[in-house]
Amino acid sequence: MHQRDALARVADDQRSRLPPVLKVLQCISRLEYCSTKYWHEKKLDALEALRTRNATSRLTGSVPETALDNILNAGLRAPDHALLRPWKILVVDGESRKRLGALFAEAKLTADPNQTSQQLEKLKSKPLRAPVILVVAAKISEHPKVPEVEQLLSAGAAAQNMCVAAHAMGLGAIWRTSDMAYNPIVAKGLGLADNDKIVGFIYIGEVDGRQKAIPEINLEDHVVHW
Repeated sequence: MHQRDALARVADDQRSRLPPVLKVLQCISRLEYCSTKYWHEKKLDALEALRTRNATSRLTGSVPETALDNILNAGLRAPDHALLRPWKILVVDGESRKRLGALFAEAKLTADPNQTSQQLEKLKSKPLRAPVILVVAAKISEHPKVPEVEQLLSAGAAAQNMCVAAHAMGLGAIWRTSDMAYNPIVAKGLGLADNDKIVGFIYIGEVDGRQKAIPEINLEDHVVHW
């Protein structure tokens, strides 16, 4: 211990005698090392989140505002050809979930007047299955180099990014659609334009209970080296 202390004092003394320029360079070197180490660790975290993401149907609790902001910002980093920003994300929480449920019931009853009151009540309760729902839509615009399918894929990538971000922060998420995602009454009720297309409803919240096991997927079944 005494020898280590002596060596440390010598090192400190040597640093104190360094010219100011060398001191600055030494500090910059330390910062670069710390920055490299930090991002390396974050990349590992990102890979783990991508590899272990799982759909969570049982959600409860709440979603902190900071966490929601992180999730939304992750969605806005989706691949985006020509920087069209072809996404529209509606945040539905609190009492707004009941309004969404009523909109679902209205759309279903219009499509099928034979719906029973029990069926309609069940439909109304669906948005209450999570504290927050993100309605993700693609804003389709005419572009000579970006066809509609690419804009839809970009919106889908935004939805996936948000699912992974939620998982990375310890929250659960599930991407739902059903016929409500493609119903014009729902789209109009949400204030979407004619050129907007819903790609999914992302339900987010705290995980309620155990998650289902992730099935093994073999690369050989899906990947071909051409």
